[in-house]
Amino acid sequence: MTVAVLLITHDDVGMALLEAVTSTLGMCPLNAVAIGVKQSDEPQDVLKIARNLIDEVDGGSGVLVLTDMYGSTPSNIANLLLDDVRVKTIAGLNLPMLIRLFNYSHLTRDELLNKVVEGGREGVLSWQRDV
Repeated sequence: MTVAVLLITHDDVGMALLEAVTSTLGMCPLNAVAIGVKQSDEPQDVLKIARNLIDEVDGGSGVLVLTDMYGSTPSNIANLLLDDVRVKTIAGLNLPMLIRLFNYSHLTRDELLNKVVEGGREGVLSWQRDV
C-alpha cells in the first residue's frame, strides 16, 4: 500500500501542479486528488468534500494533505482534517515538493512527509548573473 495525496489549494493551483508533475514524470504513482477552493466557497462545504475524498483515496497507509499557503482558507481547512489520525499536512506547496513526493512514493507517510518538506526547501533558490 502507498500513501494517498490530497491537495487543497486556491482555485485550480493544485490541479495545475498535479497535471505538471504527472506530465513531467509520465505517470502519477500515488492516488492523488485536488480540491480548488474558490473565494465564494463555504469552508465547511469544502471540509466535508475533503473528508469524503480522504475516505476514498486512503488505501490504508494514510494521506498527506498539501496546501499552498499557510494561514489561508485552504490551509485552515487542511488543519481541521488533523483530527483524523490518517492525515498529516504540509503547507507551502510547490512543484519541487510534488516531484519529490512522487519520486519517493515507496516511503511511509512520515518518511515521505520529511522528504517532501526537504524537496520544497531545496527547490527554492535565488541566483543572478554577474555583470
